[in-house]
Amino acid sequence: MVAHGAEGPAAHDLVAGPPAAGPLPGARTSPVSGRLPAAQRRRQLLDVARQVLAQRGFYETTMAEIAEEAGVTKPVLYQHFASKRDLYTAVLEDIGARLRASVLEAAAQAGTARQQVDAGFQAYVRFVDDDTEGFQILFSGTSRQDGEWATITSAVEHSIAQGIADLIDVPGISTQHRQALAHGIMGLAEGMMRYWQSGNAEGLDRDDLVQDLIALAWGGLRGLTP
Repeated sequence: MVAHGAEGPAAHDLVAGPPAAGPLPGARTSPVSGRLPAAQRRRQLLDVARQVLAQRGFYETTMAEIAEEAGVTKPVLYQHFASKRDLYTAVLEDIGARLRASVLEAAAQAGTARQQVDAGFQAYVRFVDDDTEGFQILFSGTSRQDGEWATITSAVEHSIAQGIADLIDVPGISTQHRQALAHGIMGLAEGMMRYWQSGNAEGLDRDDLVQDLIALAWGGLRGLTP
């Protein structure tokens, strides 16, 4: 968006279910024998945990429930994550890294300033569509209220805003001013998508809202003067 002008000793573990490349359906899988490399197992556990935690919340979810949904034993889950808090932290960091990469890569690859604004917001909305659970967790009350998790969430927001600020090209505007504007743009995107997901926007077309969001941001950036 721019402006104007630990798997443990073994490398594999016993699995009771296929790997999850994304959010899993609610139903549990039937146990089957097989093995997954450590990285794939961790990816699967993060995907399952993201869905379960979004549905039930951190305090209402147990490690046993996450292990059951993933089709593994609790010891396998604990090989990768020392505690439920450790798992939640890893989920937050994973969501944040993917959101940041989606938005900044899309914006950086676009051509003109107007195209960068469009590409950045479109990437943000696609991420929310593709990973609704992740968006809910990253910006949930739980993640905001806990000190450690709030730090992670704030770091995600700040890093994305920093990338946006680097794309804001208005002569004479200070670095601090660009960063403040970038955080404002982030707030527009988060606020509108949270509203759209709340159910209160019934009857409003998502694509129309996205175009309105882009118009708001672009119009505001074009109005900046040195």
